[in-house]
Amino acid sequence: MLKRWKELPVVSGTIVAANIVVYILCIVTGSRLYKMGNLNVIDVLINREYGRVVWAMFLHIGVSHILNNMLILFFMGAMIEKETGHICYMLLYFLSGVGGNLVSLYAKAVNNDMSASVGASAAVFGLDGVLLALVLFSGRKMATVTPARVVAMILLSLYNGFSGENIDNAAHVGGLIIGFLGGCVVSVIQRGKNKKQQ
Repeated sequence: MLKRWKELPVVSGTIVAANIVVYILCIVTGSRLYKMGNLNVIDVLINREYGRVVWAMFLHIGVSHILNNMLILFFMGAMIEKETGHICYMLLYFLSGVGGNLVSLYAKAVNNDMSASVGASAAVFGLDGVLLALVLFSGRKMATVTPARVVAMILLSLYNGFSGENIDNAAHVGGLIIGFLGGCVVSVIQRGKNKKQQ
């Protein structure tokens, strides 16, 4: 029973459910939650509303925005969660999301960009980075997942971001890098544990 629990995507499913609930609340309340939680330089750096770095990860504008993020999050997240465990996966997800949002804020401040951004994309890109690190360095083979496929997926995602409009690419790149670094740390730890068990 415990083994089956470990293999279930509990964290991924919970995060997806939370995002859907928040999206429904946003539809009901109009722009109120967006104003309270979007990521922008003035509210975070000047008004010191630091919670926005996290809250913005749960806000999405439009069905396609949340659908794209949640599909990737659930299916890729479930795969990573199974490899890393629930707690480690949750830490990697939020580390990537918060880190990507901080990179976004830095880029906005440097470029005097007062625009606001929302979405879980930084964390989702972070999962791309984690997956790449795992397939490269963990020493464990993952079915149907190869470094070439992961790199191709990342490049396609980045291309879509940079060729689109109103996309927070700084958050994407920041989340990707932080997720990759976090995945490298997890891979080293996993390899160390495997050696001790041999």
